[in-house]
Amino acid sequence: MNVDLKKYCGLKICAAVSGGRDSMALLHYLHAHAAEYDITLTALNCDHKMRGETSARDSAFVADYCKKIGVPLSPYVADTPLASEGAARLWRLKCYLEEAKKCDCIATAHHLDDNAETVLFNLARGAALNGMEGITDSDLSALADKPFRLIRPLIACSRTEIDEYVAANSVPYVDDETNFKTDYTRNKIRHNVLPALEDAVPGAARAIYRFSRLAAEDEEYFERQAEPLLSRREPYGDCIAHCEEKLIFRRAALKIIAGRHRKKDYTGEQFERLYGLQFAENGKRFEFLGLTAFKEEGRICIVDDELLHYENEGAPYGHFYRRLATNYCGQVVTICFDYELDDYMKDVVQPCRPETTFKVLRYDGGKIPQGAIVRFMRAGDRFTKFGGGTKNLGDWFTDKKIPLRLRKTIPLLCSGNDVLIVFGMEISDKVKTDGSTREVCCAIAADYSKL
Repeated sequence: MNVDLKKYCGLKICAAVSGGRDSMALLHYLHAHAAEYDITLTALNCDHKMRGETSARDSAFVADYCKKIGVPLSPYVADTPLASEGAARLWRLKCYLEEAKKCDCIATAHHLDDNAETVLFNLARGAALNGMEGITDSDLSALADKPFRLIRPLIACSRTEIDEYVAANSVPYVDDETNFKTDYTRNKIRHNVLPALEDAVPGAARAIYRFSRLAAEDEEYFERQAEPLLSRREPYGDCIAHCEEKLIFRRAALKIIAGRHRKKDYTGEQFERLYGLQFAENGKRFEFLGLTAFKEEGRICIVDDELLHYENEGAPYGHFYRRLATNYCGQVVTICFDYELDDYMKDVVQPCRPETTFKVLRYDGGKIPQGAIVRFMRAGDRFTKFGGGTKNLGDWFTDKKIPLRLRKTIPLLCSGNDVLIVFGMEISDKVKTDGSTREVCCAIAADYSKL
């Protein structure tokens, strides 16, 4: 088989094995060449429970074979039968990320014909250039919180080459009966379209593979061009700097929508709307796929709707004394006494978010009413500005030029609808220190004016 293992030399590789012909060929080949390439080999098997007793039979077959050849196996079994192929893919990804704690990469058995099916499928759906990349190695480091990849060692091997390898090396396997059904779109392409194309143009699958590698190189170039446009502030959203080059803007938007948020059902029309939003007035928005895009000065910011509509009952004021609260949409909110501020910032606050600029607000702790809570913005909130004058909180945020996407993520100290502290921004005139103050406290949070 045409397998290049040199680029995986010295890695801890976990082979994803279903028991089918392709994955068993992958496991056999990696095991046979592990010592040659200094590969530490393990395996995992995912029982989706989608095929009843047959699923359990296949998993038992994989376990017996791995034991026979001495490859450690991690078995994963779904709690209940998974309802769809989409649900199965998401569950497998969770299994892979769990296994990432013990290896450098997961190897799957996708091959040349799988790649051709993917390219043809994406082409028929009207995909752009990024859809022509086919199946490539994937970087999952961001999801695994460590260097971690999904690799495809057999991607340059044809179905015929794998069959010949299995026969020549007497590799055992089991058949998944769903692979022979034609009621799934990809299986229709596999059993009907691709054979007809190969008959009409011999070597079509290999030619499609060469084309997909060239498309991947082009896409890598465009990705590099798009990267400088992107910025992210956890958890406040992803931003794309203004860019009139539609092709580059599209790549940047794709990295956020399909990459960061893993939305797959995007359309060309949605990208056109996003691109056009750049030229609208500040504050205009576009809602799509459970996301909201906002036009701000010089950029488009995209936020998950769950963040925009986040509501909570709040937590008691005392809960935040000398405790970091990061459960508020990932916010850091804490309170300490003025005399302990320097050590508390150095030893506790800054190390938890070294990249964050914090703002410290001093106030009179003795003026905080009984029952005050820390929560997020609600309808009817009002704020008495430092120096006097009460305003609706939304109007005050507008005066401060705080984007809509951030307003429900800024922690507030409140007594009813009376806002006493807007963390990271300003204290109310009602809690300012004066000559009678006995207890100077410090409210600490991110500096929201810099986001």
